[in-house]
Amino acid sequence: MAVAFDVTDAEQGEWAVLRVAGELDLMTSPILRQRVHDAVAEGHHSLVVDLSEVFFCDSSGVGVLVAARRLIRSCQGRLRLILPDRGADDGSHVNRVLGALGVRRLFDVRPDVESATAEEAGPLSA
Repeated sequence: MAVAFDVTDAEQGEWAVLRVAGELDLMTSPILRQRVHDAVAEGHHSLVVDLSEVFFCDSSGVGVLVAARRLIRSCQGRLRLILPDRGADDGSHVNRVLGALGVRRLFDVRPDVESATAEEAGPLSA
């Protein structure tokens, strides 16, 4: 049975927001990779990736997030991830995966879109 995967985009102020839902895996991660590249090509260098509705993430999904960070940094841009402590039914799977792999600290992590797009908010992680 195929699980639905979706990436929707929106703008909030100067931020482009990509909301991801479903499984972020070998089959679906190229979709997110392309959407990140499309956003940057359209001139968005402030990007929020909302992963609160992702309930599974494998190494290819993590690879896309690390590549997105590298791309945004090369443009002197800003990347923020939304990784709530609890979300996507049983807790943020992506949050646990990034922590287990030791790469969560690479990302500016926020709990929701409002704090991710607010200039005065400080990061939850270094």
